[in-house]
Amino acid sequence: MTALAALLASATEDNAVVLLQLGAVFIGVAALARVASRLDISAIPLYLLAGLAIGNGGVVSLSAIDDFIAVGAEIGVVMLLLLLGLEYTGDELLDNIRVHGRSGALDAALNFAPGVLAGLWFGWSMTEALFLGGVTYISSSTVIAKTLGDLGRLGNRETPTILSILVIEDLGMAIYLPLIATLVIGGTMTSLTVSLAIAVVAVAVALVVAFRYSDLISKVLFSRSDEVLLFSILGLALLIAGLADRLEISAGVGAFLVGIAIGGEAARNAANILSPVRDVFAAVFFVFFTFQIDPASIVTVLPAAAGLALVTAVTKVYTGWWSARRAGIATRGRVRAGTALIARGEFSIIIAGLAVSAGLTTDLGSLAAAYVLILAVAGPLVTRLADPVTAAVLERRQHREMARANLRR
Repeated sequence: MTALAALLASATEDNAVVLLQLGAVFIGVAALARVASRLDISAIPLYLLAGLAIGNGGVVSLSAIDDFIAVGAEIGVVMLLLLLGLEYTGDELLDNIRVHGRSGALDAALNFAPGVLAGLWFGWSMTEALFLGGVTYISSSTVIAKTLGDLGRLGNRETPTILSILVIEDLGMAIYLPLIATLVIGGTMTSLTVSLAIAVVAVAVALVVAFRYSDLISKVLFSRSDEVLLFSILGLALLIAGLADRLEISAGVGAFLVGIAIGGEAARNAANILSPVRDVFAAVFFVFFTFQIDPASIVTVLPAAAGLALVTAVTKVYTGWWSARRAGIATRGRVRAGTALIARGEFSIIIAGLAVSAGLTTDLGSLAAAYVLILAVAGPLVTRLADPVTAAVLERRQHREMARANLRR
């Protein structure tokens, strides 16, 4: 009896520690979100810094909640990509591929290559270099959408071009993630081909379903009860994510395809209901990512991260400039389109997180964290400053041209 009582007391004490540490983390996340809101920036960099502070080598150790944070991080990936998929309809995806396919191809060529080349230059394996290529390639839909909304640019002429590039990037990830996951487990050429084929078929099926049957799926899933709708879509997303993970396609991609397939009123209502759930687990995911990284390693890779950030900021600006010019948009709009695409965030961390989980070089996680910290902050700042600077430059140029014209007279 004494031993049983001691065991129960120990379990109760352990549960108390878990609750205390978990409560402290959530309060800390709330404080960081409040600071980010006051500073009018994305909270992602602050969440990454929080993970560094409480994780491996940080100033505080919260080891009692390691397991919860690990599971919560997995759910965070699923929620991020599910909500991303709910934003798009099949028609929108097909239209974007048809109209903006060239812009998407240029984006991939200019922004994937620097990461791959940098990884090879660091002496990493091709698989690790391909992971870094994914990190540098994809812009942050979350940070960019917030920036455009804050600046009142959602109705601007260049905004559809920006959003189209983001849509193509997100769709490209549905092919990239299962391919890179197969490379991690050391698949043969046959298994790589099969994995890629499965991914392509899954995306194609999801698009066909979204195009033809999204209204039917919406009617089946929709309920006026928020509770029923929440559990229906969340349960479906987790089931498909688990199945996708078993097929080595990636749980996140499975959730993304579920989001695409659901349309109509169910998608609109689900996005509103699920957003708070996503925010909770997304924050856990970002904290967990840097939770595993020694802060000292960030300092070591900072020069490389800054150089890579500078190069890929320039390539993103050119991508946006070229795409906006192709759409017939004037100079200021081209600059706005280019600078808006600079920010990196959630998807870059998801890709790096897969690499860290697979046990690849620890420098990749540190480099990705430093890279995202730089561009998640610098991207919105450059976007804000570039427009008035461009306007001033164009105004001076106009004055000079007018002065020259007057002299000729």
